[in-house]
Amino acid sequence: MKTLVTIISLVVVVSFNACYSFTGASVPSHLKTVAIPLLDDQSGFGEAGLREKLTRMLTDLFIRDNSLEVADKSNADSIIEGVIVSVRDDILTVGAGEQGREQVGKRRITMSVKVIYQDMKLRKKVYEKTFTNDGIYDSGSGFAQRQAGLDDAMKKISEDILLETVSGW
Repeated sequence: MKTLVTIISLVVVVSFNACYSFTGASVPSHLKTVAIPLLDDQSGFGEAGLREKLTRMLTDLFIRDNSLEVADKSNADSIIEGVIVSVRDDILTVGAGEQGREQVGKRRITMSVKVIYQDMKLRKKVYEKTFTNDGIYDSGSGFAQRQAGLDDAMKKISEDILLETVSGW
């Protein structure tokens, strides 16, 4: 009986994975490559290296996904251009602190990135969209936790851009 359950579970998992895949599912056949030039940062947030880090995260995600090969702008079939338009670091929760004073518990970093995706072969704009996502971190934990919240927001935005690009057709 245990073997039968294991076999059925394996079949269900394999079937689910075979049916539910975004990779390459919707990218038109004439698009093989994508260029991702350095994003611009107009947020005024003041985080050194922010645009480089987000560009690298997005590029690495496309490389791992393998739906479109990352190429140089001069010979790519498509191009993703983006601008970090805002980054906010807001209080999320407040609780009781020492001596009855309020203390910030968690904070939320919210990032918005405007992206234009263009089909260079057909010379048309595929989409122009602003992606917004966030990362939450503990307030009193210092710079490393704040950076983890920012990284989480960038990771989520990168995933959103990838999904819109490869499956938004």
